[in-house]
Amino acid sequence: MTRWENYLASAEKIIGTYQGSLPLHHFLKSFFKEHPYMGSRDRRWISQLVYHYFRLGHWGKELPLRERILTGTFLCETQSSDWLNALHPAWNEQIQLPLEEKKALIAAPLSPQTIFPFTDDLSEEIDASAFAYTFLQQPRLFIRVRNNRLDKVLQLLEKATVPYEVFDNKATVALPNGTKIEEIVPEKSWYEVQDASSQQTGELFQPGKQERWWDCCAASGGKSILLKDQQPGVQLLVSDVRRSILENLQQRFAAAGIKHYEARVADLTAESFAASMGEQQFDGIILDAPCSGSGTWGRTPESLTFFKREEILKYQQLQKSIAHTVIPFVKKGGVLIYITCSVFRQENEEVVKYIEENSALRKQAGGVIKGYHTGADTMYAVRFS
Repeated sequence: MTRWENYLASAEKIIGTYQGSLPLHHFLKSFFKEHPYMGSRDRRWISQLVYHYFRLGHWGKELPLRERILTGTFLCETQSSDWLNALHPAWNEQIQLPLEEKKALIAAPLSPQTIFPFTDDLSEEIDASAFAYTFLQQPRLFIRVRNNRLDKVLQLLEKATVPYEVFDNKATVALPNGTKIEEIVPEKSWYEVQDASSQQTGELFQPGKQERWWDCCAASGGKSILLKDQQPGVQLLVSDVRRSILENLQQRFAAAGIKHYEARVADLTAESFAASMGEQQFDGIILDAPCSGSGTWGRTPESLTFFKREEILKYQQLQKSIAHTVIPFVKKGGVLIYITCSVFRQENEEVVKYIEENSALRKQAGGVIKGYHTGADTMYAVRFS
């Protein structure tokens, strides 16, 4: 068996045993730990083949693993390789064809619905075709440059010969996925790793000096750092249901130089939570709601394979519950920023409708943030007041 055939066999073994209970990158790490004889090149090739398989989503599930892996490589890659040349030389010669021409050469029809079978659930503003076909491309890595350090960051990227794109706001920089930015720019306070669409949600914040804000599902704190960078004087409360996540947030805040804030572990679905907050009122609340994460599945394509449609409504009920809990803490004249990284209308427009029907808040701005044209995530963000 040749090295290339060994790579294919290893990829087939991984796919055949992976059940989706762990993120794929963790599963791969465990697999390679059990096979220490594999070198870095072997691990890279095998991982790439596994991800190519999952990038096909629900297409061709009836086909043999080998054929799906080969097809995934043919559709996802644009440059010839020794591996594809050894196992399917005709496709290797045609690897640079546009997708529309490649589609005519594969075993079964390829359409947005065959990759992403939940197109009927998409938010209305989303182009189903454009969104679904981005699963065949690896998203880019994005950083948000802080503290007016753009020139210095770009100098270091150029020194490392890393290609980059600077967005019009002069803060968002796109890099190839896998760029070891922490090695290239060792000064962590100069930037934050943050998806371009996530950065764009900050356009809705518009905080005033000395206002009191609450990031109620703060997770690792990226939105809070963005808020503080806009208005350092904001009085900030961050909360999350997971203590370990808040500990990570505190480390990230320290690296970013964020010092003045309050943090607490909080279960926003608990009946006793509202009473624990007392009479507090906030000028702004950021509700970055727990969601399906469907707008980020280009980074974790295995999620699409194992997702079940009924989960959408489970997330919607959770989002409504949390919104119901936090809305009373919005000061009169204050704002609520509702955010998801979902592409499903049930988690987006339908929750907006619920908020308007069950409070005095009204949508002022926002909607779908389409990342599929820029190699970014697709998100949804709305400002209420």
